[in-house]
Amino acid sequence: MSTRTLTFKQVTFHFTSKGSGPTIIFLHGFLENKEMWNGIINGLPTALRKITVDLPGHGKSGNIGYIHTMEEMAEMVKALVDKLKLKKVFLAGHSMGGYVALAFAEKHPEMVKGIILMNSTTRADSDQKKKDRDRAIQLVKNNHKSFIRNAIPHLFRPKNRRNMLEHVNHVKAEALKTSKQGVIAALEGMKIRDDREVLLHFAPYPFLFIAAKNDPVFPFEVLEDQLQANRVTPCITENGHMAHLEDFDTVLPAMKKFVREN
Repeated sequence: MSTRTLTFKQVTFHFTSKGSGPTIIFLHGFLENKEMWNGIINGLPTALRKITVDLPGHGKSGNIGYIHTMEEMAEMVKALVDKLKLKKVFLAGHSMGGYVALAFAEKHPEMVKGIILMNSTTRADSDQKKKDRDRAIQLVKNNHKSFIRNAIPHLFRPKNRRNMLEHVNHVKAEALKTSKQGVIAALEGMKIRDDREVLLHFAPYPFLFIAAKNDPVFPFEVLEDQLQANRVTPCITENGHMAHLEDFDTVLPAMKKFVREN
C-alpha cells in the first residue's frame, strides 16, 4: 500500500487506503503506528476499504503540541474522513486507538457505523493510573528509548515474550520510531481523557469489544462489566495486550463477522 499524506494544523500525517466498499479506519495504540494492522488488513475481504493512519507523534506523523488529547487526535481523524469524503465508517482502535475512536464517536455519532475496541477501555484513568503515567513521563524524559525497550515486552503475556520473540522484537523496533515528544504528548493526553462508558449503553452504533484474559494492561475483571453492556458484542481472547498478534485467529473472524452483520 502506498502512503499518502494529510495536513492538519500545519502538521503532516501519513495514512494508507486499500480496497473499496464499507470503510474501516484502524487506529493504532500507544508506541505503535499504522504498520501494526498489516496482518489484520491482509486477512480482511477485498470488498472492504481499509484505512490506516499514524496518529500524532507516532510513526511518520508529526507532533501537534506538548499534549495530544484524545479529542485532538480524533479531530485529525475527522480531517482524514473529510479529505476522503467518507460519510459513515467503522472505527477499530487498539488500546490508545480505542480512546481516540471513542472521542471521535462521541462528537460525530452520525458518522459511525460501529466501533471495534481491542485491548482498550471506555473508562478514564484512575488516580493510581495517572500517577503511573507521571512516573512514565519522567522515565521517558530521562531516556525514552530505554523506556520503550523495557515497556514493549510487558505488553505480551509472559509465556509469549519467549514464544513470540520475533514479534516482540518487531513491535519494539517499530516503537523506537516514536519521538520522545510523541511519547510524552500521548501519555499526557491519555492521563486527562474523559470517561466514555456511557456510550456502551446509549450510543446509536454497536461495539465489538475484544478483551484478553491475560492482558497485563487491563485486568480482565476490570473489563467484565463493560463487556455486558447492551450495545456490546464481546470477544474474549486468551493471551495478552497484543491480541492482533497473540490471538490473531480469534480476532480476525470476530472483526469480519461484526462488519458483515452491521
